[in-house]
Order: sequence, then structure tokens, then C-alpha cells
Amino acid sequence: MTRSRVIIEHVQPQVEGGLYPAKRTTKELTTITAHIFTDGHDHIRAEVVYRKKGDKDWIQAPLLHLQNDEWQCVLALAQKGLYEFQVHAWIDHFETWYDGFKKKANAKVDVAVELLEGAAYLRQLNSTKKLDQYAATLENKNNFSENVNLVLSNEFEKIVLEHPLKKFETQSKIYTIVVEDHRANFTSWYELFPRSSSLTGKHGTLQDVIKLLPRISAMGFDVLYMPPVHPIGKINRKGKNNNVRSVAGEPGSPWAIGSEEGGHKAIHPELGTLQDYKELIVKAKSHGIDIALDLAFQCAPDHPYVKEHPEWFKQRPDGSIQYAENPPKKYQDIYPFDFECEQWEALWEELKSVVFFWIDCGIKIFRVDNPHTKPIPFWQWVIAETNKKYNDIIFLSEAFTRPKIMASLAKVGFTQGYTYFTWRVTKQEIMQYMHDLVKTESRDYFRPNFWPTTPDILPYHLHYQGENMFIIRLALASTLSSNYGIYGPAYELLDNTPWNGREEFNDSEKYEVKQYDWKKTNRITDLITILNKTRKKNAALQSTWNIQFLALENPALLAFYKEADDKSNRVLVIINLDQHNKQSGYVQLPANVVNHSGGVNVKLNDVVTNEIYTWTQEWNYVELNPHVLPFHLFEVTLQESNL
Repeated sequence: MTRSRVIIEHVQPQVEGGLYPAKRTTKELTTITAHIFTDGHDHIRAEVVYRKKGDKDWIQAPLLHLQNDEWQCVLALAQKGLYEFQVHAWIDHFETWYDGFKKKANAKVDVAVELLEGAAYLRQLNSTKKLDQYAATLENKNNFSENVNLVLSNEFEKIVLEHPLKKFETQSKIYTIVVEDHRANFTSWYELFPRSSSLTGKHGTLQDVIKLLPRISAMGFDVLYMPPVHPIGKINRKGKNNNVRSVAGEPGSPWAIGSEEGGHKAIHPELGTLQDYKELIVKAKSHGIDIALDLAFQCAPDHPYVKEHPEWFKQRPDGSIQYAENPPKKYQDIYPFDFECEQWEALWEELKSVVFFWIDCGIKIFRVDNPHTKPIPFWQWVIAETNKKYNDIIFLSEAFTRPKIMASLAKVGFTQGYTYFTWRVTKQEIMQYMHDLVKTESRDYFRPNFWPTTPDILPYHLHYQGENMFIIRLALASTLSSNYGIYGPAYELLDNTPWNGREEFNDSEKYEVKQYDWKKTNRITDLITILNKTRKKNAALQSTWNIQFLALENPALLAFYKEADDKSNRVLVIINLDQHNKQSGYVQLPANVVNHSGGVNVKLNDVVTNEIYTWTQEWNYVELNPHVLPFHLFEVTLQESNL
């Protein structure tokens, strides 16, 4: 039983009732909200108390009433770490009395008794000499008029505000927020196969990749992701276009990891040595680039684990080991681990040691291959163990699977996740998907990373399509989401030919070495560079959560507005989703722009064409010809209006 009358509900942010921490980064504002109410008409006051986990003292911050019993507090949690927070609320009889006193005094009602009540409340507060003096003043019946004026003064209002009367306080449960480095929320990924990095057409090496770092850096990417760099299995090696039989000289799939040359802690000899890889990591950092290691927990039939630890794999009745399948697809070159084996603890520890090995080599980012095919509790454990020992490690979940599984992986610790953006094409599909990511509970745990294509996926809308569609998808990925990536050279060169009509590349680089002219650039390269430069310059593009879609009746035109938390930076994006035809319409500016200085005076600078526009109306005409450029990316400046 409790004597408190205040109800606290729907505290946010929280994930699964506080089972997992909500996620934020150091450059984000953290908004705490709650529904708080009571019976009757007494005044409620509320606050958030928070602290970094392990700290002794709590910090207090007031919650402000918005409307309809909704309360809010905005915090700047600028230090990385795990935070605890709790909502406190109470009926403040002192403030209730004060509000009633003002109404009565202004209505010329006799408030002699009310002055004595005020004095009594002052004495109930944490007593100080100053408050006691105020109480004594109000108790002096000979100074009635002066005391009424005192209570109505700004000075007394400040006392009420700064000295809440806390009795019968209600407290919510304690929730947690993990605050991570800013790059958890802002990265630009470039993917390449190191074996295709040679300028001479031979099998590329890590030293060849080092030579490409200036090119990748000049394009503005800060993460270089490469498929597994470990030795590739020779038994059941796949051939061109996933042929079950390879011919001499075919390199096989890098995801078929392990041979007599080593396993998950080794480098494929044709790529170079472990020292070459460490050199690549160091030189990439000098260019502002992090190397992302592909963490693919699976083995080729000739991986050392298969011989040394056969108990870690599923044995079939005929004595063979079960290879990977996704019917009707078969992966005869890959053995999955049996996470249900009796020696599961030893297996988990060994896989953890793989993660730690590469972190000790300098890796800070892991792109995790198919994490949904391994137990989610394993990922929760290994990520938690990693975070205990190392700081700022990013885990990207490559889980193109069912929504609830993708969500669960994010909840247990994955920093970022691949998404369904790859298949969201129409205006309505894109707007609905962004709503699902940004405006639902997903926002508190799932950080999306948008990829137009991957080596595994050539979506139907890019089959046999030209430059315009590739530009449209690039513009969408890099401006809708603060984390995005491209399957680099294939995207730059508009690789658009599917294999047998499927959402797969013909002559896939997964099974062969490609030859690229790495010295060549084109229009796509230039646009990528401009977009990445603009993303780094504009804080508004460094968040996914601040998107406002704008009214624009033409279904082929998508318009949205983004604004930095501190209002210091603004961008407006308009994209023609029709790759073939010119489209036009009228776009409505958002209310927070229209109301600036009582009117509309907006300066727009197109970052690609350098054209400058000034809009003075709420609704403005736009026209985009995809054969010129299918999008506008405007840097927005609000000017003083003369209207």
C-alpha cells in the first residue's frame, strides 16, 4: 500500500520494460518522457534523476508538462557509458496553494488564512534561515497588503519553483541508457573484395588495398569493409556463379573459411600476411578510415576446427558433417557450427577469442555475417564480454531476416543493422518504412544502415537499369539514414546484370576475381564524393531520427527536411523516384520553418549544382529532370523575413 496519489506510466526511452538499455550517442540529445497524472486538481511536479552507472550521486533535472498529462525532459549525455535514470513525481501542495492564492488575490478574495497556510508550507520545506524569515513575514497579520504583494512577486514565484514540497513521492522503476560514440550513429561504408584490388588484373593483395586508401578517402568514406580475409577452403570449393564444382584457378568464396593454411585467426596467403593486414589497419586510420572485419562464424570442410574439434559440428547418420543449407540453396563448401553441441561452452570461448584476437590487431568494427543463424544469447554474451574489455567496438548485423529477429539482435547489443531499405522503392513504401524505424519503439534500439546493393543482393529495381536509378538509390540511402554503405566498384560501374533473373549478380564477385580500373572515376564517383562531403559538413545529415517528410502531392517526388538538435544546421532533400521522366509539384515547408520570424524567407543552396534559391512562400514549386539530376540536396539558411 502507498499514500502516493501520482501515477507514472509509459516512461520512455525503455526497451522491453527495461530489460535492455535504450541506445543513444554522445552527440544526440536524450529526451525522457512519461505520462504522469493524479486525481483531482492538485498540482503535480516531476523530475528525472540520473547518473552514470557506478556513480554514487544522482543528478536531478525537472520534467516539464507539455499537454494531456505528458511530461518531458531533454538531457545532454555527452559522456560514453551506461546510465541509469528514474522518474520521480509528487503532488506539490505548496505549488497548489500558490496557484490558488494568486487566483483568489487577483479576484479580490480575502486571503488572510491563505497567507498563514503559505507560512505553514514554507516551514515544511527543507528549512533554511531565509525560508523561515519568509514564513515569519507571512504570519505577521499587521502587514497584510505587503504580504499579499510579496506572494504575488517574481521573488516569491522563484521560491515556489526552486523549493518543491516533496511528500508521498511516486518513483518509476530504474531504466538504463547506453551512450556510445558518435560514429555508432554516423558512418559511411565502402565495400570491396581485396582479391579484386590489383591494378594489373592479377589476384589482389592487402598491399594493393593500401594503394587504394587515398581513393576511398577522397570519396569521403570512413569505413572500408572487406569480405573475409582468411584462408579459403579447397574442399567443395564453389566455382563461377556458385557452380558446385570449381575448376583449377578459381578462387572460391571467401565465406568458406579455413584450410590447411589456417582458420579464423589467419590471413589468406594470396592476400598477404598478418603483418600486411596490421599495416593496412594503421594506414587506413591515417586516412580517417576504419577497417571492418567480416566476422563469419562458419567453416570450410578443411578448416582446422573440423579436424581438431569435430564435436563442434553436427554429425549426420552416415558419418558426414552437415553442410549449410537454405533450401533450395545448398552451401556444400560451408559447415555451420553446432551451437547445441555438448561442448558449447568451449565453442563460445573459442569464438570470443577470435573477436578479441582481431581487436588486438587493431580492428574496431565487425560486420557480422548472418548472425540470425546463430543463437541470439550467444551474441548477447559475446558482445557484452567484448564491451567489458574494449571500448567503442561496432557490430553491424548482416541479418536480412524476419523483423522480430532483426529487432532482437539489436536489443542484445548489435550497434547497427542491415535493413529492408534495399527493397523499399515507392514513395509510400519509403515513408512507411522510415516511420517504422524512427517513430516506433524501434528507434530506441535499432540503428539502421542503408545499402542499395550488397554482393549477395541485386534488387529487381536495379536489373538492367541505367545511371539514373543508381543515383536515386544512392541519394536515398545517404540522406535518409546517417549510416549507409555501398558495394563499391560494382555500384560505381553500374553493375546491373542479374543471374537467371534472380536478385543476384551475374558473374558474382563472390566466386571470381574481378578486374577494375581503379584509376577511373565517373559521374557516380563524383556524386558519392559530394554526398559524403555534405554528410560530414552538415550535422542534420548525421542523424536518422530527425526526418520530417513534407507534403508534396506528386507520388513520384519525395521531400523531407532534417534539422540538427541545436537548430544550427538544416537540409532539405527532394528526390525524383521516376528515373525516366521529369516530375514537378509544390512542396510545403515545415511549420518550424514557416513560423521563423513570423514569415517565410528561406535560402536554399543546392550542394551539387551550386544553384541558389530563395523561397518566400509556404508552398514552392519544384521540378526535377532525372536526366539532368534526379535530386536536390539543399543546405538551408533561415533569414529574417520582411513580411
